[in-house]
Amino acid sequence: MTIDSTIDVYLTHLAVERRLAKNSLAAYARDLRTCADFLERRRVVDACEVTQSHLLDFLVELHRHKLTARSVARSLVAIRGFFSFLRHEGTVKSDPTTMIETPVKIQKLPHVLSLEEVDLLLAQPDRRTSLGLRDHALLHLFYASGIRISEMAGLTLDRVDLQAGWVRVLGKGSKERIVPMGQPAVEAIRLYLDDARPKLVATTMSDRLFIGRGGVSITRQRLWEIIKLYARKSGVRQNITPHMLRHSFATHLVERGADLRSIQLMLGHADISTTQIYTHVSRKHLHELHRKFHPRS
Repeated sequence: MTIDSTIDVYLTHLAVERRLAKNSLAAYARDLRTCADFLERRRVVDACEVTQSHLLDFLVELHRHKLTARSVARSLVAIRGFFSFLRHEGTVKSDPTTMIETPVKIQKLPHVLSLEEVDLLLAQPDRRTSLGLRDHALLHLFYASGIRISEMAGLTLDRVDLQAGWVRVLGKGSKERIVPMGQPAVEAIRLYLDDARPKLVATTMSDRLFIGRGGVSITRQRLWEIIKLYARKSGVRQNITPHMLRHSFATHLVERGADLRSIQLMLGHADISTTQIYTHVSRKHLHELHRKFHPRS
């Protein structure tokens, strides 16, 4: 079978059987198609003909194009999964990725907001207006739950329980998780639902939690614009993004003694090693406190 046709089969497997999220599926497709194009230029068109040497040459090519170690590692993950699938299906006799080591990834510490900067951001929406009440609730929920921007955009009314104080999030791979949100966020959302949302619905009935004028659903792009708007108004110098609020949520929990396993569950990380970066942030915080307050620091 040609490499292109086997990629099609593998992507279908990821979409139908593995139920991979749309964005993840697009990333896999992009990485595998890039590799297939590289191999075709070397006249390798059949999956059975691919060797370890071919794939090592491809990884070197990615480095030459100034891709980061993280991007190269991501491409290798996609290729490994692809050949593991072909080996399991009997399409190839051996897996050419077996002896290839993953490039060392330099993990950058996430940028986070201080508590004062969070307070400044949350204070910006004008709660005298319907859209201001909506944005006040939206910002509170972002920081209180640490959910992703795509998860926020997809939230429906039935997934929020104000009585219990939690939100039921549909995350990557259509996996559900329950995330608590705290009393300030509960009160902000309740005020929005009681006083603002009915005025925004108009004639369009939407089941989305956060809507715009006329009842239209808020897109990921619009959520990004809303956060950028209030970031500018707050005067905070950092480049505030939705993901920075997620990082701040996790970091502030770690700094106050929350265990990594609980944070992993709330963030929806499949692997706790992804969550462990916040321990490094916490250590940095402790060093700063020591340097600032210890008499012999």
